Amino acid sequence: MTAPPLDDVALDHTAQNDPAVRTAQEDRLRAVWKPPAGLFLRWSDVNNNRVGIWYTLTAFVFMLFAGVLALVMRAQLAVPDNDLVSANTFNQLFTLHGSMMMFLFAVPMFEAVSIILLPQLLGARDLPFPRLSAFGYWSFLIGGVFVGGSIFFNVAPDGGWFMYPPLTTRTDLSGLGADIWMLGLSFIEVSSVAAAVELIVGVLKCRPPGMRLNLMPLYAWYILVVAVMILFAFPPLIAGDVLFEMERLLDWPFFDAARGGDPLLWQHLFWIFGHPEVYIIFLPSIALFAMLIPTFSQRHLLGYPWIVLAAVGTAFLSFGLWVHHMFATGLPKISLAFFSAASEAVAIPTGVQIFCFIATLWAGRVIWSTPLLYATGSLAIFVIGGLTGVMVAVAPFDWQAHDTYFIVAHLHYVLLGGTLLPLFGGLYYYWPLVTGKKLSDRLGRIAFWVMFAGANLAFFPMHFSGLMGMPRRVFTYPAELGLGGLNMASTIGAFLFAAGVALVCVDLCLSPTRKKGKRNPWNAGTLEWLAHPEDEDWGIRSVPLIESRYPIWDQPGFVEKVDEGRFFLPDAEEGRRETIVTTVLDARPLQVVRLGTPSFKPMFTAIALGGVFILTTYHLYWAALGCGVTTLAMILWWLWTGTAEIPEKAGKSIGHGLTIPLYISGPSSSGWWAMFITMMADATAFSGLVFGYYFFWTIHPEFPPAGPGMDGPGAFWPMAALALVLAGWAATLVARIIHARGQVSAARGLLAFGILASLASLAAGLAGPWLTDLRPTLHVYPAIVWTLAIWTTAHSGIGAIMQAYALARSLAGRMPPAYDADLHNITVYQHFLALTAIVAYATIGLFPAAA
Repeated sequence: MTAPPLDDVALDHTAQNDPAVRTAQEDRLRAVWKPPAGLFLRWSDVNNNRVGIWYTLTAFVFMLFAGVLALVMRAQLAVPDNDLVSANTFNQLFTLHGSMMMFLFAVPMFEAVSIILLPQLLGARDLPFPRLSAFGYWSFLIGGVFVGGSIFFNVAPDGGWFMYPPLTTRTDLSGLGADIWMLGLSFIEVSSVAAAVELIVGVLKCRPPGMRLNLMPLYAWYILVVAVMILFAFPPLIAGDVLFEMERLLDWPFFDAARGGDPLLWQHLFWIFGHPEVYIIFLPSIALFAMLIPTFSQRHLLGYPWIVLAAVGTAFLSFGLWVHHMFATGLPKISLAFFSAASEAVAIPTGVQIFCFIATLWAGRVIWSTPLLYATGSLAIFVIGGLTGVMVAVAPFDWQAHDTYFIVAHLHYVLLGGTLLPLFGGLYYYWPLVTGKKLSDRLGRIAFWVMFAGANLAFFPMHFSGLMGMPRRVFTYPAELGLGGLNMASTIGAFLFAAGVALVCVDLCLSPTRKKGKRNPWNAGTLEWLAHPEDEDWGIRSVPLIESRYPIWDQPGFVEKVDEGRFFLPDAEEGRRETIVTTVLDARPLQVVRLGTPSFKPMFTAIALGGVFILTTYHLYWAALGCGVTTLAMILWWLWTGTAEIPEKAGKSIGHGLTIPLYISGPSSSGWWAMFITMMADATAFSGLVFGYYFFWTIHPEFPPAGPGMDGPGAFWPMAALALVLAGWAATLVARIIHARGQVSAARGLLAFGILASLASLAAGLAGPWLTDLRPTLHVYPAIVWTLAIWTTAHSGIGAIMQAYALARSLAGRMPPAYDADLHNITVYQHFLALTAIVAYATIGLFPAAA
């Protein structure tokens, strides 16, 4: 599909001057996008703006709850030899505090805010998969309540937010809390990956015409970078979760040194996630700065290309730093040198971004507003955290400070300055966009100075208490250490900071009593401020043609032309929710995509999937299996009735002489991109398991070991399974090609053959370790072989379901040759399945023989 040449389009801005025409169009838009009636439909609504608001409020409540847990900890540590809470309760408090702040607040909050802002920033009516956003929210809510609520039953996790084995994998040393942490947060990680898919496709495919990559708002650039980081950071943790739970539930010894495992594998997989996580939650806050600072400088941001390159560089370097969390584990000196240098190098792109912001303020006419006060104050706090980060990047210093309160101080300076305070600045900046009402400048400034003072009083003394020898994760300490005064200061500072947060909450509660303000109260130049205080449900009135990074400032009459429907897609004449899909690089319009309508299916699917994780926690395996089958049924129903709809006509006029299709398939479509991105995340998780296999090979002089139950699966069955997977892949690929040529019957036959090949590969893949009697409880070698075999065969089973789904769609008349998006999408899955099978079966079938 060739995109129309926008350069040749003459925009007739007089086309919508008739007031009667505009009123009729607005009435149709309002009818399509209005909130659904009834409490249940409001809760299950898929309009991304409302999902984003619920998402944001839920994450904010979790943050407040985690903050209360922190205050209890600080009260316990205020004086020596305190007995306010027991050691067990304290362990639960600090584990749950860290877990909730990292997994239930920081990442979900940026995703929630982005779901609200991105459609308006990109001039889109909505993001491409609103039901996926709704599914992500319900998954997050269910998982968060499950994990956070555990503390009320004294079964909260107590092994730290990092859950290091073997303390946490041995069921005699850790209780049910470890399973709640692992399975509950794994469910939440599904939500995070789902949101990342939505955000990436939204930024790449739903920009307004003319918004080339170099014209995107910096917020969109940052969100794109962070969402891609999630695809490569979260899946290794998911792989670690799989190994962790298989050890706890099945006694497979991945982290048991006595049977060939190694606890350091968990640290590698966790910190491959854990350190990029810091930048995943920091970069969206920098993105808020990138929106605030030009507005309150009243000029374009200086250094736009350098900021983009710095954001990408920060993301890239962040994946090379994870080992600096492991300097004290006895690694080789060359590893220490490399990761120490990388840890220091990441300060360079971070500094580039900060100096570009300072230069913009210096060159502009600064308006010292409340949001800008939060932005500059948070930068000051973050820089202190960054400086101590460079200190702990030096291995000899890290050896001294690693397990002390110095690290607690460093971490909280980074997270408060890089995440929490910027979010409060963004709250004061964007609250008029969401509600039409400004928050109180007076209360906001008081709250800022209270929080700023409290943060420094709470965490700066921790540097000294750490250097004086106070270890982390202790519930009390003797008076002889002389740390009582520093800890009391930290406790007072923590409660002072909490008082500042309480003032912000008061300000939010008073907001409904205030009058709505004017549109775009800050005189910003970016698209999101086209929103009316009356909060029309459809978002942007007409999708504009973009010629500048700050179109409200730079394009004459821009706001009036948008409001009067003089750009693209000003109507909803068929009564459907619609937005425009554009090309990735230069944003030429490709398709009018019809978006999902309010539905309970995402909510029920999340509930069923949550049942799988929650029931597994309590070893109710048959009930969990039933929930798994229900989840599959719900997903198939969701897809069958809500995707790849055949439109009533081939194309639609979007105005100004442009007519574009209502249906496209293949790499031009948003569905193809969603499948590709999802499979990238899946492949990254698989690479974590393969990393585990070769990690064990490097630490054992003999791998596989000799002895009964240790013989490898041999080459025959893995190669047979691989051949069958490749046969199914080839059948699907050829079916897609000939189906497009109109040979529907032959394509159906190939799909049927592909189903049989995929099912046969499933049996052959399990036959190798089964027939050779590999016993996974004896040693880590058979355990990791079984894991790779199960992972690959499970994907073969999913491939067979996808092939059967496409065949059923064809037989039902829902997939004629011109409407073959489903076939294109499952072919993408088959490509990744083939690569997975090649790596997995070559590893378990050939590598030991080669060794």
